[in-house]
Amino acid sequence: MAIDPYREAAGHFTTGVAVITTLHEGRRYGVTASAVSSVSLDPPMLLVCLNQRLPTRDAVVEARHFAVNVLAEHQAELALQFATRSEDKFEGVGVTAGRHGVPLLADALAHLECTVIDPVDAATHTVLLAEVDEVAVSTGGPLTYFRGSFGRFEGVAA
Repeated sequence: MAIDPYREAAGHFTTGVAVITTLHEGRRYGVTASAVSSVSLDPPMLLVCLNQRLPTRDAVVEARHFAVNVLAEHQAELALQFATRSEDKFEGVGVTAGRHGVPLLADALAHLECTVIDPVDAATHTVLLAEVDEVAVSTGGPLTYFRGSFGRFEGVAA
């Protein structure tokens, strides 16, 4: 199967946008991700998929702790900042330290602090199964991603 038709079809699946952050050996790492999903409510678990070529993936696997920073609808620039290669992706970003020192991004819609249970390599990515240790939520709408563009969620009447 050709990649381009698959990429186009996968792009039709609307997702939320998050920045995955961690602290490893005194250095902060982060990357924008849309492959985040709830696995279980009891115990609270989620999965995150990260490209195996990314330094953030290596840092998360080694540190075993990370945060999912769910971005709010006004944070598209932040999503782009963490999606590009940079020496310091955290430049100009408000950050607090969470459990285990993982960076939590200011004004995120939610923070989920996690512990890696089982990393599984699959093709070009690593699927991280993780327990959620701490949660913080705020109000507002989520940043969404659809067919290569950021947007906002607009509910419809049921």
